Amino acid sequence: MSQLYYLSISEAAHLISTKQLSPVELTCTFLTRIEALNNHLHAFLLVTPELAITAAQKAEAEIMRGDYRGALHGIPVGVKDVFDTAGIPTTAQSRLLQTRIPSQDATVVRRLSEAGAILLGKLATKEFAGGGPSFDLFYPPARNPWNLHHVTGDSSTGSGAGVAAGLCMAALGSDTSGSIREPSAFCGLVGLKPTYGRVSCAGMIPQSPSLDHAGPMTWTVRDNALLLQAIAGYDANDPASVAVAVPDFTGDLETGLKDRRIGIVRHFYERDELADIEVCAALEQAYIILEELGAELVEIELPALAEFIACCQIIMLSEAFTIHEQDLRQRPHLYGEGLRGLLLMGAFISAADYLQAVRRRQELCFAVEQVMQNVDVLVTATEFRAAPLIVKTRNLDEAISADPLMPFSVTGLPALAVCCGFNQKGLPLSMQIIGKPFEEATVLAIGNAYEQATPWRKLRPELNI
Repeated sequence: MSQLYYLSISEAAHLISTKQLSPVELTCTFLTRIEALNNHLHAFLLVTPELAITAAQKAEAEIMRGDYRGALHGIPVGVKDVFDTAGIPTTAQSRLLQTRIPSQDATVVRRLSEAGAILLGKLATKEFAGGGPSFDLFYPPARNPWNLHHVTGDSSTGSGAGVAAGLCMAALGSDTSGSIREPSAFCGLVGLKPTYGRVSCAGMIPQSPSLDHAGPMTWTVRDNALLLQAIAGYDANDPASVAVAVPDFTGDLETGLKDRRIGIVRHFYERDELADIEVCAALEQAYIILEELGAELVEIELPALAEFIACCQIIMLSEAFTIHEQDLRQRPHLYGEGLRGLLLMGAFISAADYLQAVRRRQELCFAVEQVMQNVDVLVTATEFRAAPLIVKTRNLDEAISADPLMPFSVTGLPALAVCCGFNQKGLPLSMQIIGKPFEEATVLAIGNAYEQATPWRKLRPELNI
């Protein structure tokens, strides 16, 4: 109880439900920690202490009179600043939206509130969830709690830093080409990009609508399932939302790996690109553990990584340029240098290029679907290396560099990043688990089995600041 900020959601929920822990006490603990550390980490773009305490007091009163809503009731969370929050600025960390205050919540924010979660504030992002890290915006880039000289990843930057450092118990992130999974990998979190259409993006500032996802970032797999439970479901306000049943994501978490068939995609990081030797070693050890837990591992061959990446980049840059074209023409000086250069690349992509990418996307989806008929999930690297150093300028080719995240943005499949070790510098490494459409429960069960068999959740950043 001396470190409430490092409790898991499920641990805190048990204490709250049995009235051993006050939501007000828990919320104040996080607000105090944010005040002490945020000037170093830059995880929270905006903190809302008065609103958080008021919400915590309301939650506590409800629980004391027996109106307990469930595992998120009284749990302090943060939200990436691309999700609309009624009466609270939502800026996408851009000067273009610096004074923007929405009149209503994004669907996922509303659903968290209905579940009783306590909003601590808005978490930092790269500008419009795009280019960076940028030092020419109104707020500096987030820093990695494992080493402040390293990045947190694209682009749910504050979400990664905030959860890893114990500034919030969970966070909402967005993922277009990897922006939940990369910061989860670099910060040692569990991050889930759900199936496209599983979680509403209504009220989320778009980057590339045909690739955009919203999802949970947490410390444990069980916590991830709890957050997903609250935010998943059909939403008529999102044209991409799919009306499929929402299962109990925690119900099958303990089913284990017996009789599971797992496809290993090595060529992404051994042939198409070359991962760091420490990443390869961590993955091999993870595969041994999966096999020891009862899974059958088989080698899988997908189309070349470069095809997925080209497809993803063409679609993403085209759609992003379309969204920003008018502002780029009329007030380009308001954009940060990193994002402006990235968006302008979209101006040089023709309609023919875009349509060819959309056509190729369908073919790639079909190819992956055929392979996955013979396995329960795929497993591969989340990233080819640990978090790199923060640099003030990046070449455009580095800003859209290759990684094994984009294939599962293109296909829209559920993909989970889980920590699978640390390198010699003490930075987290990560494994990616990919499931069939709308089978997040299977992905989470496999991730949970691996997590329970490894010591990585016992390690936290040492913040000597």
